Amino acid sequence: MTDHSSGPRRAPGELLRRLRLRHATDPVTHVERVPARAGEPVGWPGWAPEELRAAFARRGVTAPWRHQAEAAELAYAGSHVVVATGTASGKSLAYQLPALSTLLADPRATVLYLAPTKALAADQLRAVAGLELDGVRPATYDGDTPRAEREWIRRHSRFVLTNPDMLHHGILPGHAHWSGFLRRLAYVVVDECHTYRGVFGSHVAHVLRRLRRQCARFGRTPVFLLASATSGDPATAAGRLTGLPVTAVTEDTSPRGGVTFALWEPPLLPPTDSSVDADLVQVRRSALRETADLLADSVVEGVRTLAFVRSRRGAEVVAANARRSLDEAVPGLGERVAAYRAGYLREERRELERALLHGDLLGLASTNALELGVDLVGLDAVLICGWPGTRASLWQQAGRAGRSGDEALAVLVARDDPLDTYLVHHPEALFGRPVEATVLDPANPYVLAPQLACAAHESPLTPADLDLFGEGAKEAVDSLVEAGALRQRPTGWYWRHRERPEVDLRGEGGAPVCVVEESTGRLLGTVDGGSAHFLLHTGAVYLHQGVSYVVDSLDLADGCALVHAEEPDWSTHARDVTSLSVVSVRSYVDAGPVGLFLGEVDVTSQVVSYQRRRIATGEVIDTRPLDLPARELRTVAVWFTLSPGSLIAAGVEAADVPGALHAAEHAAIGLLPLMATCDRWDIGGLSTALHPDTEAPTVFVYDGHPGGAGFAERAYGTAVAWLRATRDAIVECGCETGCPSCVQSPKCGNGNNPLAKPEAVKVLDVVLANLAKVGGADPGGPGEDRGPAVGLEAGGPGAEAARGEALPRQGDRLTRPAQATGSPPA
Repeated sequence: MTDHSSGPRRAPGELLRRLRLRHATDPVTHVERVPARAGEPVGWPGWAPEELRAAFARRGVTAPWRHQAEAAELAYAGSHVVVATGTASGKSLAYQLPALSTLLADPRATVLYLAPTKALAADQLRAVAGLELDGVRPATYDGDTPRAEREWIRRHSRFVLTNPDMLHHGILPGHAHWSGFLRRLAYVVVDECHTYRGVFGSHVAHVLRRLRRQCARFGRTPVFLLASATSGDPATAAGRLTGLPVTAVTEDTSPRGGVTFALWEPPLLPPTDSSVDADLVQVRRSALRETADLLADSVVEGVRTLAFVRSRRGAEVVAANARRSLDEAVPGLGERVAAYRAGYLREERRELERALLHGDLLGLASTNALELGVDLVGLDAVLICGWPGTRASLWQQAGRAGRSGDEALAVLVARDDPLDTYLVHHPEALFGRPVEATVLDPANPYVLAPQLACAAHESPLTPADLDLFGEGAKEAVDSLVEAGALRQRPTGWYWRHRERPEVDLRGEGGAPVCVVEESTGRLLGTVDGGSAHFLLHTGAVYLHQGVSYVVDSLDLADGCALVHAEEPDWSTHARDVTSLSVVSVRSYVDAGPVGLFLGEVDVTSQVVSYQRRRIATGEVIDTRPLDLPARELRTVAVWFTLSPGSLIAAGVEAADVPGALHAAEHAAIGLLPLMATCDRWDIGGLSTALHPDTEAPTVFVYDGHPGGAGFAERAYGTAVAWLRATRDAIVECGCETGCPSCVQSPKCGNGNNPLAKPEAVKVLDVVLANLAKVGGADPGGPGEDRGPAVGLEAGGPGAEAARGEALPRQGDRLTRPAQATGSPPA
């Protein structure tokens, strides 16, 4: 087959022009030109051995860029450092230079490298092994490592590449077997550290503290070298992650090719019923279908393209549709496109990475598994199907395009979603704005207590250890003693049980569920436990490399779903119900008829049924019941209440209150990622015309992780800017009664019913007007980080603290009233 990628490269502007011409109306709402930049090389540090310089030269690196040398000098001198620069800026060399120099100078020294994904660790292994340095013996140690190789790695490898999960589950519990490695540990490299946010990041922060603790027992204090995408306040985030003072290197001095960045809004589909007003029934073309067509068009043009898709299922759908279109145009060309996602077997992932790197594949539809650091030299274009959640992720994904400083194209394809619609029509919220700060909270008691239990299992805790684990450690230890998990003795606190604590770092709701083809017993892949209820319920359609399977049974106890191959003409969509009760209030703002609150809540959710919908039309065929267990979550929420009188005065009729609050809730969830480092799948919500705990019309938005992840706090602190952007997104949408671009939600457990779009604007007007009266401070436009708008931290008139104080009647375990509506996190 002809290698389309070997021909002349299509200039980004010309490719974009050709893609736009395929539509009757121009789908591009904005084109941003990011100019090229020259690099600033400097000389090699004097301490870098000639052997290493020669190895880098063989790889084409004749001198470091200034930021690489600056970070390397700091680390080699013993300072903990974070390099926070753009994609393809050479962060790898910044930590390889001091780490490998030390390994060559000291034949006993060791280095531990941590990556958030196996793909990134495998990529770094290729890079380090490719230097062919004597005595380094790099090796990957993760869940895919054959057991026969593990003992050799522990004894002989001096550069071990792993991930936080393996450090947590394997290395630290087995620290006695790793004593030789740990007592000689010189550097700990934490790559792509901006991904350690929320609950996952809080867990990883304590895993690193446990690592420091075990090293200290051997008299070792390793230097931490962190690499991050450009982020807000990287030194503070890295310090919170490691528990150490960290110096940040943020000026990117590497060369960069120019990028043409287009914002793309899929066109409206023709009305489904000409007898009805088109504004009421027109919807936009699916972002998945639009991305699949763009991927196919790019491959036809010979452009090597990577499409980022939000979900595993979405990546499969985009790849399958692109293959189908290509085969119709040029039989066999569809073989040049594939899907890539977590859940594939190791061999499949490595083969796909190899095929993309060598040009066997021209197009790849991937989840964010390929967003991080993997060296994808040769890509010309990146398609981003839907807002990826943060500006940091947006630029990380866009930065995958471009080779050897060549020009590149990036296209953000908007989903029919409030935030996506807002962003493609407000490019100022994307371009020229600082990226978000990484949010994590090591003091979260739902993280801290289980991590202390893990530490005690590894070796008894001492009073000195409590300082290492930080704020709340003593209280957490006391609670573990009271629960019978720890026993206090004069020498410290001891783990009381034979088995070690089971702690899920990623908050995915338990062990992965295996997907097995019933007729053959073949393992197809895995799905994380938290998603199994939605993706692997009985009757669900499951996609794997373009092949469709239907789930016959789901056994949660055994962690196994049995499936059979089938190509139905329908898709499945799980539906659930949610209830919420307030536990306590941390802080609140009294704004007369409006109250704004931050506090702890208990959320109970249960998948109760699923819909089958025609693939071609979206028509609902039927709704089938499910019998799955309920799930309970204690987390942090932000909520606002309104007095019934204020709603009446604003012209919201009593019958419209549930729909108005429900619509405002959906839009608020959709716009929160503009303010916080999250996406709408990290958060959930619930609205009701009369909540039993607040005794008022109420809208809740909560973190979808035990103990909270910092997102609700961010929403509370920027409430005015957040809710104003929410209101603007609703008002500016051209529909009349509500659509996915404003108030409909793709994950609504109530089927987006009821919704009252005009009344939602009135609700938000009431909230904003009253908060403005007492808050005073306005943080500015969307995306700006100027501190809190209202709330406890604002200190403005009307802001009062009530930490730990319960709302009236909060102790009553009351069920959700019938008119409550909710949107659970994924």
